[in-house]
Amino acid sequence: MWPFLTFLSLAAGAAAFAWSSTRERDARSRARQAELALAALKTDRHLALTEEQTKQQTVFNSMIEGLLILDEHGKVQFVNPTLGTLFGLDADIRGRTLLEALRLHELQDVAQAALVGGRVSGHEIALPGREPRVLQVNAASFRDPDRAHAGTILVFHDLTRIKQLENVRKEFVANVSHELRTPLSLIKGYVETLIDGAKDDPAVALRFLHTIEKHADRLSFLIEDLLTISQLEAGQIVLNLQPIELRDQADQVVSDLSARASERQVALHNEVPEGLMVRADGDRLQQVLFNLVDNAVKYGRAGGNVRLGARRLDAERVEGWVADDGPGIPAEASERVFERFYRVDRARSREAGGTGLGLSIVKHIVQSHGGEVRLASEAGKGAAFYYTLPMA
Repeated sequence: MWPFLTFLSLAAGAAAFAWSSTRERDARSRARQAELALAALKTDRHLALTEEQTKQQTVFNSMIEGLLILDEHGKVQFVNPTLGTLFGLDADIRGRTLLEALRLHELQDVAQAALVGGRVSGHEIALPGREPRVLQVNAASFRDPDRAHAGTILVFHDLTRIKQLENVRKEFVANVSHELRTPLSLIKGYVETLIDGAKDDPAVALRFLHTIEKHADRLSFLIEDLLTISQLEAGQIVLNLQPIELRDQADQVVSDLSARASERQVALHNEVPEGLMVRADGDRLQQVLFNLVDNAVKYGRAGGNVRLGARRLDAERVEGWVADDGPGIPAEASERVFERFYRVDRARSREAGGTGLGLSIVKHIVQSHGGEVRLASEAGKGAAFYYTLPMA
């Protein structure tokens, strides 16, 4: 009997031990599973946070505006690449104060105003340098529930191009007003004189009428040139491109301006090679050559020479030129002669009847053909205007 009882006792102990071991294994397994689940949750949260940060970084880096963020201590926490380009930064400025990083007291004042008032909008600052810039700054302080002030964000918009266009527009309006006012004032003055009795003297009346006609023509030319250049700049002129022999075009211009050249005893020489074909709009090419030759006759040397030439520049382009042997154009004016209404000698230009738009029209027509125009001049040795056109 006792051996049997002993066996039962041992069996019960073994069963209890096995049950206890299984329970401990299940507990450890559940604990392990809980640890894995927690780790997976942390990993998911980290990935989500990393993904969100990556998205934000991508957005900030792709902004065309400059972005700068200051922390609660007024030190640079973040800048995007556009800001680095705007300010020409070549080093990491994070961790520095705004004044240390960018050396602009005005910008420091903007950040301080945003900190006090919460927001600053539309403040403009000028950046000095070889290429001055004008920036518009918008600033705002941002807060979170845990801290009274968490930082300041500044956004920079580059207004340089807009300001340049505004200046061009203002200058253009001022120039047009001036160019229109001068002949209109003269016409009005002569008409009033005729009304007051000058018409009684036929010789005086005829002279006055010729003067009125001259300035009326000048107004007409000015308006036509203004319409032409506005259409060219707006891309409203459709070019009728076709193969054209350049020498024939030069011959036509020489013939049209021969009388005007004779008045100043200027000899016109067409040295464009025969058979040189370009792909161009014939009427617009006539405008280019006419303006260049007309300027050479008017502003070159009286009794001098004007030469029209051309050569094959490469497999795709032809380079033509109009050169005179006059006084030349000063170096400081060489970069500006193609600007609207720019004149090297204003008094002489108006006396010669120029509108100040001829070379600007030349530039736009040549560029609309896919070519380029340039000036080569040396004081006392004449001026040569070069243009390129596509070969037919």
